[in-house]
Amino acid sequence: MDTLDLARWQFAITTVYHFFFVPVTISLVAITAGLQTAWYRTGKEKYLRLTKFYGKLFLINIAMGVVTGLVQEFQFGMNWSDYSRFVGDVFGAPLALEGLLAFFLESTFIGLWIFGWERLPKLVHLGCIWMVVLGTQLSAYFILAANSWMQNPVGFRYNPERGRAELTDLWAVLTNKVVLVTFPHTIFAAFMVGGAFVAGVALWHLIRRPLVDKDVFRSALKIGASVVLVASVGVAISGDLQGKVMTEVQPMKMAAAEALYETEKPASFSVFTVGTLDGSKEIFSIKLPYLLSFLATGHFKGEVKGINSLQDAYEQLYGPGSYKPNIPLTYWTFRLMIGVGMLSAAVALWLLWTTRRGRAPAHWLIWLAAPLPLLPLIANTFGWIFTETGRQPWLVFGLLPTASGVSPSTTSGEVITSLVGFTLLYGALAVVETKLMLRTIRGGLAGTDEPAEDSPDQPDKPLSFAY
Repeated sequence: MDTLDLARWQFAITTVYHFFFVPVTISLVAITAGLQTAWYRTGKEKYLRLTKFYGKLFLINIAMGVVTGLVQEFQFGMNWSDYSRFVGDVFGAPLALEGLLAFFLESTFIGLWIFGWERLPKLVHLGCIWMVVLGTQLSAYFILAANSWMQNPVGFRYNPERGRAELTDLWAVLTNKVVLVTFPHTIFAAFMVGGAFVAGVALWHLIRRPLVDKDVFRSALKIGASVVLVASVGVAISGDLQGKVMTEVQPMKMAAAEALYETEKPASFSVFTVGTLDGSKEIFSIKLPYLLSFLATGHFKGEVKGINSLQDAYEQLYGPGSYKPNIPLTYWTFRLMIGVGMLSAAVALWLLWTTRRGRAPAHWLIWLAAPLPLLPLIANTFGWIFTETGRQPWLVFGLLPTASGVSPSTTSGEVITSLVGFTLLYGALAVVETKLMLRTIRGGLAGTDEPAEDSPDQPDKPLSFAY
């Protein structure tokens, strides 16, 4: 592989690895805040114990997410300097807002929340965790705004002398039609992961330790499974809206997602397709009539452009070359995203049904404890692989080809060296993360003394870590 291929592999590996922690962080902090709110409103000790238990798991996860996220920025300078130069003026604003505003809120109020138990009034302490929730949401929005600009560049002008895009309208970037549909879709998908994580941990305890904190973990199981179901509805609705916007701004991605080679009106949704190895044409397909037209246009008889006609149009617009993404990869990641996501919701619904009216979960359900959180996480991962590979061969759609963004001075040997180094480092971090999470999960709920009622003025009480 040449430098470009190696750089793409490295970015893909490190990005996917980093994203394992992102949806857990976004959702778990909000669920933790909800549990603490329930304790504040009801005074029930079970919610306080669950808050501290899942809060500790959240802290372990966000620490790993921050560490792995830093590598993303390093890669822009190491392997993608031409890309950084092209988008820097546009990306500077949303990424600065993410760092100076969103990350500031997260880091500051996480510290206050960790060390504020028994030091801050209950309501103030509760407000701290909700400020962390706000910070994570803002962080996600600003980053998605930058990514959405790559999918649908707006609010800029091209400077031919400097060979880069320059920001002219920040508001247009922050209200890009792509980010307006991508943000809720990403957040709902993240809550599917967090809900499944909460439910999976609770299920393990209910089966392995049925006599220990049974009522507390039963509540956690119901909360987690319910979050998955509600979030899955949000994912479906926002995904439908996202599909229509995608068809408008990136019709090739929608055509590749369906392996639709020829323009159809009306267009059928292919449940299963077999094509040639090079992805040039369809051999066999199972289809649902009219469904693709509705998903893409909102009308059952709408026209959906095919890969071949779009390729011809792009050659006329951008010049000779292939403008097709990897069709098999795009097609199957799209279906795996949907299929695994639906399976996650089905498992959550089934768990609620089998444990209704105080029923104890069957012992063999222990085999679902680990896969349950992984299912929506896998669906999230397939969704992002589809989003980014479906944009190819563009880094910035219609403006900057991927091949033009790689650092001109970087060699294959340098990329291989850093790739091996990051892989070894990430492998070690994965072992540490897994051990910490499993140890905390197995430790279960710690006993707790409720904090004193609104008593911040305790000068002789040392500042201490809550866990």
